[in-house]
Amino acid sequence: MHARHANAWARAIAWVAVSLGMAGGGPVRPPPAMPWPQAGLPLARPAVLPDATTFTRLTGLPADSRPFAVTGGQVVHPLSQEPVSAVPGGLPVAVLPVAELGEPTWVPVIQARPGWARVLLPSRPNHVTGWLPLSGADASQFVVRSTPYLIRVDLGTEQLTVTENGHSMGSWTVAVGAARTPTPVGRTFLLASIEPLRPTFSPVILPLGTHSNTLDSYAGGPGTVGLHGWPDPSVFGHPVSHGCVRVPAQALRVLSRTPLGTLVLIMG
Repeated sequence: MHARHANAWARAIAWVAVSLGMAGGGPVRPPPAMPWPQAGLPLARPAVLPDATTFTRLTGLPADSRPFAVTGGQVVHPLSQEPVSAVPGGLPVAVLPVAELGEPTWVPVIQARPGWARVLLPSRPNHVTGWLPLSGADASQFVVRSTPYLIRVDLGTEQLTVTENGHSMGSWTVAVGAARTPTPVGRTFLLASIEPLRPTFSPVILPLGTHSNTLDSYAGGPGTVGLHGWPDPSVFGHPVSHGCVRVPAQALRVLSRTPLGTLVLIMG
């Protein structure tokens, strides 16, 4: 899935609010939670479930038990709002929307059971996961694909590497989070690919499904971490950002051709 223009100005403003690697931008409010049918659920169950987006904090869902493991590359896209549960067959706890930040939602599968897939979610807390139903009538509501790419970020050496089917597509020295605003570690994924109409520091912004652990918000947004370019190459090889990973132009070109949902493994 390539980076592209979409609803340009509104999306550029939205990213200003969620980016950790830039200043400015006004507050952007999260979209309203969507109702979920309550048939068969206890009366005490909330009538509205939160959307699993970068703007929300979810409760009642399990954390990733293997936050540094590599997956098989399977990714899932919902064609409609789909329930997310804490266990296979459990009551819905959240709703996975069709789109995130104006882009189709693609999330990586980290565990599979017959008819079910456990996926990484883009919400707080970091590494939150949930189960999606992929069998029966629900199966037609998902597109399942496989991406051969893997993105690794080594915070200790400040190196970013992209591989395709295990073969390196390049390795670059990057800038990572400063000591007071470190880049969060663990596995996450490419959440969206945005081309601002009036780019200031990067022609493409790649938000990830993870957030700063030291900033609850930034520039009015929820502190989403991303990959993006930077006009001053002197920053590469140094911990200077608010949590985002700043990459050289060549790396950005490779990353922008990587499908959404691709696993990003950030090592401390």
